[in-house]
Amino acid sequence: MSINTQLQARCNNACELCSNKDENLNAYTVPPKTSDFIDSQVVLCSNCLNQISESNYTDTNHWRCLTGSIWSETAAVQALSYKILNKLKTEDWATETIESVFLDESVVEWANAEDELEAAKVIHKDSYGVVIETGDTVILTQNLNVKGANFIAPKGTIVRKIRLVPDNAEQIEGKIEGDTIVILTKYVRKSV
Repeated sequence: MSINTQLQARCNNACELCSNKDENLNAYTVPPKTSDFIDSQVVLCSNCLNQISESNYTDTNHWRCLTGSIWSETAAVQALSYKILNKLKTEDWATETIESVFLDESVVEWANAEDELEAAKVIHKDSYGVVIETGDTVILTQNLNVKGANFIAPKGTIVRKIRLVPDNAEQIEGKIEGDTIVILTKYVRKSV
């Protein structure tokens, strides 16, 4: 993403994390924010941007630059630095840096928000741990007594075009013998 003049002035033509004076500087919006407002963005060199985009933080020596960038006056730089430092907690220097800095509570919340959103996602998995999605076909792994109807759905019954129960990872909906029923995911396997 191109850099506007305000960002260019703020970063002094250098990466706001590692201070690299790369010719290919990019504006990066710190997730989970999506707006192109200057307050949500950080200027990154191509090296930092590539590693962040790939979630590759194995070059720990490169990320030692965060011991300086975490002290930035810009909230977006602080949030991104904190977020990456948390991914490097196995490194003593990263843990020491996190413990030594005092950040505004809103910056820490911003840094942790994307991970919290990811953790809050409801993921439906079949009895074998395979992710199932709306529209998939599943097979019953045991006989099920269908409550409210007077029949038993036998093991091996194929249920096509299932729907996920949005707030419960253990339940799906599907039609068996013309009736839409709720089925527990532990009693199905995804059909390939």
